[in-house]
Order: sequence, then C-alpha cells, then structure tokens
Amino acid sequence: MPGFELNTDCRAPVEEVWKLLFDPDRFLSWWAGIEAVRTDAPDQFTLWVDGHPEFPLPQTLRADQANGRVIFSCQVFAIDMVWQLAEAGAGTAIHLTVTAPASEARRLDGQRQHIEESLRRLAELAEAAS
Repeated sequence: MPGFELNTDCRAPVEEVWKLLFDPDRFLSWWAGIEAVRTDAPDQFTLWVDGHPEFPLPQTLRADQANGRVIFSCQVFAIDMVWQLAEAGAGTAIHLTVTAPASEARRLDGQRQHIEESLRRLAELAEAAS
C-alpha cells in the first residue's frame, strides 16, 4: 500500500499529545489545511479542507490507548493516518504512518506538506500546554 512515515520528538508528555489527537474540537488548532471540523459521534467526525466548503470528508477516529495509537480513516479516499505515541524521557516520540490504496496514491504527495506542518504544530501545541 502506498504511503509515507514521519517522526518527531515533542517535549510534552504523552498525555498532552493524546488529548490533542483524540479531540476533534481541537483539530483546527494544529491540523494544517483544515477549514472546519464537526464531531458526528464519539468515533466519527467530518472535516472540510481549505477552499472546498462544498466537499465534506467523513472520518472515523479509533483509539488504541494500550498501544499508544490514534487512527484517523478518511471514508471518502480510504487514507489512514496512524499516530503512534511513545514516552521518550519526559517527552513524547510521535511516529505517523500515512497509507492509501493504490487508486488514491496520487493524493499523498499533495497531502504530505500539510501533514508535516500538522505534525510540527501538534508538537508545539502540546509543548505549550505542558
């Protein structure tokens, strides 16, 4: 399956990063390229990307707290984002794996820059909160 991986270290504890990843109401503060987010159910949300208010993108949100993972799955393009968190001293190591089916692989290059910026912003926001 096509995809890419990104890593960063964050000086905030895992709990602070987890709070941001698991709360769709806070996504606008760190997720680059997102114009609006609506929570639909505890494990579902819809987002709209900048410049495309007519095109909602429903997502599922799954948490695997025992393994330190949060998984976002786009229901339109079948792109999965697996956020893996691990303690790294007093901070957090964040590993992100993004995958898509071959039919949607062309979307990954365009998304990578937004996702890199989002990862940086997530770490900065968690650090500021701790």
